[in-house]
Amino acid sequence: MKRVVVTGAGGGIGAALARHFAGAGAEVIVSDIDPDAAQAVASDIGGLAVPGDAANEDDTRRLIDTAWNELGGIDLFCSNAGVLDAGDQTVPDEIWGRDWAVNVMSHVYVTRALLPRWLDQGESKRLLITVSAAGLLSLLGSAPYAVTKHAALAYAEWLRATYAHRGLIVQALCPQGVRTDMLARGGDRASASAALLAESAIEPDEVAATVASALEGESFLILPHPEVADYYKLRAADPDRWLGGMNKMQRAFES
Repeated sequence: MKRVVVTGAGGGIGAALARHFAGAGAEVIVSDIDPDAAQAVASDIGGLAVPGDAANEDDTRRLIDTAWNELGGIDLFCSNAGVLDAGDQTVPDEIWGRDWAVNVMSHVYVTRALLPRWLDQGESKRLLITVSAAGLLSLLGSAPYAVTKHAALAYAEWLRATYAHRGLIVQALCPQGVRTDMLARGGDRASASAALLAESAIEPDEVAATVASALEGESFLILPHPEVADYYKLRAADPDRWLGGMNKMQRAFES
């Protein structure tokens, strides 16, 4: 990949992806809502910082326009920005709205701006959407995250099914626990799953390495935690058993 854009790249998985691609010789644009964080990563890797809010369509258009102006195009777009808020059905509407905007609509905004430039160009382009294993399974303790990540996966699936024959390769990155600020904040807010995820958490660099390997092929799901595939199969094959097990975990958390 010669020209790469990564959102949510001021830290965590996004920063690890940006560093990996730059290390492999790519020109990388680092985008994050935190301008200082974006600049720090960009300076470290010799990339270009373009701060912006992934949940803002105008910022997303500006990011993609900048990539065309500075790099001449984009070969890989990593739509990685995400937020996690703990809570149940009583979470205020503004939190639901923010989580929907960042975890779902950010991907919609990317494709609105990119696909007219990418489709039918005679050369395949790649869109990597960071979903989370929560999109395949669920996440106890955070209704907004579980719901929006399911929606993000559904959108990635729809894109792959709709545009694969027109040169768009969509891949969904679905890690479980990763040692990032997001996981730490989930623990601080008493997410029912935070402690469990922390036990098997891996480093962002490990996620980036898994992504790099997956980009050599076209598999839709990228699973840095291979066991997630087995959980996903169990959920599909016997949803009652799966939900019973999840509820058992919830009861243990409450006790």
